[in-house]
Amino acid sequence: MSVLAKFTSIVGGVMVLLRRGQTPAQQAFGATPSIPPAREQGIMTLKMPSAKGWEPGHKPVAAPGLQVNAYAMGLDHPRWLHVLDNGDVLVAESSNKARKPRSFMDHAQVATMRRAGALGESANRITRLSDPAGTGTASDSRVFLQDLNQPFGMAVVGDRFFVGNTDGVVAFAFDTATQQAVGAGAKLVDFKPGGHWTRSLLASQDGRKLYAGVGSLSNIGDQGMEAEEGRAAVWELDLDTGAARIFAGGLRNAVGLAWEPTTGALWTVVNERDGLGDETPPDYLTSVQDGGFYGWPYSYWDKIVDDRVPQDAGLVARSITPDYALGGHTASLGLCWMPAGTLPGLPDGMVIGQHGSWNRAKLSGYKVVFVPFENGRPSGPSVDLLSGFLSDDEKQSYGRPVGVVVGPDQRSILVADDVGNAIWRISAA
Repeated sequence: MSVLAKFTSIVGGVMVLLRRGQTPAQQAFGATPSIPPAREQGIMTLKMPSAKGWEPGHKPVAAPGLQVNAYAMGLDHPRWLHVLDNGDVLVAESSNKARKPRSFMDHAQVATMRRAGALGESANRITRLSDPAGTGTASDSRVFLQDLNQPFGMAVVGDRFFVGNTDGVVAFAFDTATQQAVGAGAKLVDFKPGGHWTRSLLASQDGRKLYAGVGSLSNIGDQGMEAEEGRAAVWELDLDTGAARIFAGGLRNAVGLAWEPTTGALWTVVNERDGLGDETPPDYLTSVQDGGFYGWPYSYWDKIVDDRVPQDAGLVARSITPDYALGGHTASLGLCWMPAGTLPGLPDGMVIGQHGSWNRAKLSGYKVVFVPFENGRPSGPSVDLLSGFLSDDEKQSYGRPVGVVVGPDQRSILVADDVGNAIWRISAA
């Protein structure tokens, strides 16, 4: 059997399909990453640790000079965070739903992800956490909204509260005095559910627009591009007129959204396609141009053609190279802008929650990283802020980071951990 031969192993009662010799020594990170050539296509690698959760007294590992404490525990698959003006923290609790398997690989993928805590019943609610004494730990928890449809992104604009459900954006009246959504919601725009189901939201600086990330249905347009219409894009909603349009496309799964304050540019993190190798192509952080196209599914990174896909030469020719690679299959989901001084010793930059891989021979992600910025652009290597979510043998995950946000004290970062059912708080040691 050659070093590239496929092999099958049983881990924890679940079939794991691997391919030897596919993990490069160095991850594809930075503005000019080294991306290995696409490997021969065949059975996709599936490898994912069992969801274990945190034992009492056990927690992630903060970088030197920083500390981490549990801001809240006992949640139900917390995915995304939003800080209200009064300092209360909203947590969207929702989960991916298992789809009906269509093939052997679908069966293997569903079984692997269920074992890892990535599939299940969705709580479909937003919980409100309060820390009125400023202790760094929430002392009060109550339901903010419930009976939603896989809620994820949240935004407040004036007297309206917006929720990104998987099937569209819903607006609620918002009492600014009590900081509470009231009444029934009204849907502003419909999105196709299923596939990449998260719908992040970000309001424009002037409060007139709302931006939403809508991921693809499939890996590379497997069910045809008609099924992908309106997907793999960042949408723009005009809150004055109700008009909605695709702001930028070719983004396989754009999740976290953030403004870079120096240039005013919109930035996002994107999960790239599977099945071409452990580092091919990398997930990425990029600015998002109005009308821009970023390659999916026809090409990736610097116009590298994916020969598994029927091609569109015109779209490949105008595809934009992303700004900063984040490693192959790291599942970079969370994103927030962090001003200099929020955490000691760190300049301006972006904080990124890497949920972690499920489809490479050596696991990647499972940490929170920081990318420094200068003059509106990434300016150096990334820094690991929070790690320790995996066991040393990669067989178990204690947690998986998702959403990140600057804490209400402006001197901390809050991290949603959906496997650990926790919110972690990173601050100065």
